[in-house]
Amino acid sequence: MTRLIFVSLLALVSCTAAPSAVATATPRATPTPTLFVTTSAPTASPSPAAAAFRYVAIGASDTVGVGASDPRSGSWPARVAARLPAGTEYLNLGVSGSLASQAVREQLPAAIAAGPQLVTIWLAVNDLNASITASDYATALRSVVAPLVSGTSARIFVGDVPDLRSVPAYAGTDQTALLARIAAYNAAIAAVAATFPERVTVVDLFTGSGPLVSTITVSADGFHPSDAGYALIADRFAAAIAGAGIVLR
Repeated sequence: MTRLIFVSLLALVSCTAAPSAVATATPRATPTPTLFVTTSAPTASPSPAAAAFRYVAIGASDTVGVGASDPRSGSWPARVAARLPAGTEYLNLGVSGSLASQAVREQLPAAIAAGPQLVTIWLAVNDLNASITASDYATALRSVVAPLVSGTSARIFVGDVPDLRSVPAYAGTDQTALLARIAAYNAAIAAVAATFPERVTVVDLFTGSGPLVSTITVSADGFHPSDAGYALIADRFAAAIAGAGIVLR
C-alpha cells in the first residue's frame, strides 16, 4: 500500500485570500507542521535515503486542499500521490495564504531536506491577487526553484495560472486587465522553467480552463476548487508528470 506522508502547514490565515482581501493581510508567524502518516501497518517515518520514491508538494491553500470535502485525500497533490507507485512517500508542505517569497522561508528548507525525486509547485494566484509585479514574482519563484534544482535530484513541475475570469470571486474585476496580468505571470513562470529545461516543466493549467469553471468545479466560497475542480487540476499535473517519464498507476 502506498505510504502517504501528509504534512499540512496551517498558517494564521485559514485559506488563500480572495482578491479583495490580500492587500490587507497581516504578517504571519511561521506555522508548525502537523504530521499524518497512513500506512498498512504502524511504522516510523524512514529517512530520505531509505525511501523508494518521495514526492513533495509546495504551494498555498489550493495545495492544502481548501474547498475539498476531505483536504487530506481530496487536494490535487493527494490525488497525484495516489497515482504514484506503491511505497511512495508524500509530503504536502502547502501553507494557506502563502506568497512565493514566503515559501522560500516556510516550505523550501523542508522540501530540500526531504530529498525528493518529484516536486510540484503551485504558487501564483496569491501573488497575483496581491498585485505583485510579474517581474518580482519571477524573482521569488526562481528563489524557490533554483535551490531545488541545485539541492535535490528532483524533477520539478510548476503550475501556471488558470483562466480566472469565470471564477466567481473575480466577477467584479476588469476582465481584460485580469487576463493581461495572468498572461504576464504565465510568461514569467515559463521563463523561470526555461532556465532549467532538463529539470523543470510547466504544467499548463490555463489552456481550456475557462470553460471548465462552473458551480461543480468551484467550492461554495466562490474561489477555491471543489472536489471536481481538484480532480481536474490533478489530471493536468499527472499528465505532465507521466509525460516526463515518471511512472503512474
